[in-house]
Amino acid sequence: MSSARPADSYARGQGDPSARDSQHYHPPQAYPAPPGGSPGVGQQQAQQAVRRPRTDARTVPRTRQARLRVAKADPWSVMKVSFLLSIALGVCTVVAVAVLWMVMDSMGVFSTIGETISEATETDTDSGFDLQGFLSLPRVLIFTTVIAIIDVVLATALATLGAFMYNLSAGFVGGVEVTLAEDE
Repeated sequence: MSSARPADSYARGQGDPSARDSQHYHPPQAYPAPPGGSPGVGQQQAQQAVRRPRTDARTVPRTRQARLRVAKADPWSVMKVSFLLSIALGVCTVVAVAVLWMVMDSMGVFSTIGETISEATETDTDSGFDLQGFLSLPRVLIFTTVIAIIDVVLATALATLGAFMYNLSAGFVGGVEVTLAEDE
């Protein structure tokens, strides 16, 4: 008869297909085991479905790869990056020279070598060359800072010139090809 309810005419647990599009649709659920008994038929089927691996599932994850070509290097961005890296290198150079000077001074290297040079260059009227006065920390740091500033200017200019040259050569040969891979 047609007096049956719509929910009875569909497979158990699937609900009314017209209700699937509404916001009140709930996916099929396994039925709980009866109290004090073995699991229900619906729950056994749900457990078997969970345990059974899909036949088309991959066991090894696939690594995606893409071959790309660096066709152009933007000279402005190359200049900014090389400028910042050159400044960092310059600061590291000044700090390293200062630390090295302090270690050598605490070990007495300058005083020992200074005495030897002073004795070797000493005359009757002159006391000789003063190495400790010549290689004082402020003088060494000023010299190192000047060298670091020159290095910043030269490295920035050379990197920017290199970007222009790369763009010219990439126009002829196509650029550098890079393969990128994604690990999963």
